[in-house]
Amino acid sequence: MAHQQDITPSLRRTPLYQLGAELKARFTSFGGWEMPVQFTGISQEHEAVRTTAGMFDISHMGKFTLQGKHLINQLQPLVPSDLNRLKPGEAQYTVLLNPQGGIIDDIIIYYQGEDSTGTQKAVLIVNAATTDKDKTWLLQQIDQNQLEFQDLSQSQVLIAIQGPQAVKHLQTLVQADLQPIKPFGHLQTTLLGKPAFIARTGYTGEDGFEVMVDADQGIELWQRLHQTGVTPCGLGARDTLRLEAAMALYGQDIDDTTTPLEAGLGWLVHLDSKDNFIGREILAQQKAQGVKKRLIGLQMSGRNIARHGYPILSAGEVVGEITSGTLSPTLGYPIALAYVPTPLAKVGEQLEVEIRGKNYPGVVVKRPFYRSQNRLTN
Repeated sequence: MAHQQDITPSLRRTPLYQLGAELKARFTSFGGWEMPVQFTGISQEHEAVRTTAGMFDISHMGKFTLQGKHLINQLQPLVPSDLNRLKPGEAQYTVLLNPQGGIIDDIIIYYQGEDSTGTQKAVLIVNAATTDKDKTWLLQQIDQNQLEFQDLSQSQVLIAIQGPQAVKHLQTLVQADLQPIKPFGHLQTTLLGKPAFIARTGYTGEDGFEVMVDADQGIELWQRLHQTGVTPCGLGARDTLRLEAAMALYGQDIDDTTTPLEAGLGWLVHLDSKDNFIGREILAQQKAQGVKKRLIGLQMSGRNIARHGYPILSAGEVVGEITSGTLSPTLGYPIALAYVPTPLAKVGEQLEVEIRGKNYPGVVVKRPFYRSQNRLTN
């Protein structure tokens, strides 16, 4: 009898994997990739981003380029945000929606402008675990005869440099002046003598940049930044940082069963200026009638950490569950995100979370849990 073959697909590795291995990083499986979860330790890496500068290998993220004469018009029906507002060098954080108003993915559309022939160009960054799903959806929706679609997910390195000293460290390697770039601003420039795409975006609640370059260039960039004192950081610190900033994680805090209005992303929904987009009817109905559930921020008492999947109770009844939770390194107490019925979503509402068979108190608080003083505002 033949032995059954192992059909588990092997995890992909980014071009920076070997650098992480040399630094004795601990790795984990994430979105089909083998990624560093921590280098020196989550709390040290977290603190480095909040106080100096840290860098993350985020090359596992999906990276697409689109170009064509009616690019913006073709993307408009796929998102609830008004893309006509974008000027060249600006970007829109938004969501791809299904017909039920559910979130297929949260993405950033970087609009690069229009050339003399009327061709518009954009870069789209999507989540690692949804890259294939997003690509299939986009190619189904757009007219491929009019638009050129490129998937750079495997070929390009993406590095996030985050923290109050991010500009200082990156500037020495870049030709363009980084200081005037506004949040969500971006440009094509020269880095280490070669072309680079640089955006003032991130997933930490701090000022910082995300840099997309070729693999060899990315390896050199990582090494040079490390030499100047930028702390290598893994997915563990990325998660604690984004949770303090109350930034949603796709697949936990938002998914194709949650709408932007339920998830507290109503600012992405431009019903007044957008006539038609996929899921519009559902969102217009929710806007008129109100949503039945809302994403809340929860502060737990003591050191009781409410983790993903833990039940939430009100008056002894289960009313929801935790989507993300951790002990906040900056604040020193446990924080969590969760969906509860709208009447229980008011700030100050007292709830309980079941942790290992016992119920512990928590209170609904404003989001974000932590707002950095270093972060730029538009």
